[in-house]
Amino acid sequence: MGPMENEEMPSDANKPAASPKTAIRSSDASIRIVVADDHPVVRFGVKNMLLSEPGFEVVGEADDGDHAITQTLELEPDILLLDLQMPRLPGLEAMRAIMAKSPRVKIILLTSTISTQQIIEALQIGARGIVLKDSVASDLGESLRSVMSGDYWIGGRRVANLLTALHELMQKAAAVPEKKTYGLTPRELEVVTCIVEGCSNKDIAKQFVISEETVKRHLSNIFDKTGVSTRLELALFAISHKLVDIEV
Repeated sequence: MGPMENEEMPSDANKPAASPKTAIRSSDASIRIVVADDHPVVRFGVKNMLLSEPGFEVVGEADDGDHAITQTLELEPDILLLDLQMPRLPGLEAMRAIMAKSPRVKIILLTSTISTQQIIEALQIGARGIVLKDSVASDLGESLRSVMSGDYWIGGRRVANLLTALHELMQKAAAVPEKKTYGLTPRELEVVTCIVEGCSNKDIAKQFVISEETVKRHLSNIFDKTGVSTRLELALFAISHKLVDIEV
């Protein structure tokens, strides 16, 4: 009996020990996701949607661009859901940093609005999909599965051939020139609209669920890009250059 035990033990002892990360992935087939958005309500809503469907696991959250980078590099999720407009570091810049260090992660941009040129830039950097926030309820699950299967999610549909999609987007961008925005981001344009409407920094902070300090930072960037120095000058500039739609 003793010799038989001695014969079995070496075979077990010589097996290479699996790393904790390998063990977790082999026993858990769920898609691991980090959700990065500066709005707590959006993060909460996205997490709830993912919890309602089998096969998804939210392993981390981030509330600004820098945090999105650290969470992604530390947790190594399968997919990063990344808000295009993030404090401290915009989504596209955060994506550049992540792609340089962890190209394996698949990134889907979440955004309220995005230009054709921004879509092209995002895909060229390495994004695998773009989901509009007003379509999250209907598109999120399918977009995640599409991306995990190796395809892309663009324009609310699964796309298998990225080169064809990019060609179509470039033709669209050439046919319909983008409205001149003086380098302002979608969030900065929203702030400009608020200024034209007479909102205070406190009003803007409350509307977008951000701090007044973040509002001041947005305004500083807007002043630099437009070359104005006061809120009144900004409002006049925005109206004269058609940065906002004024209802008559």
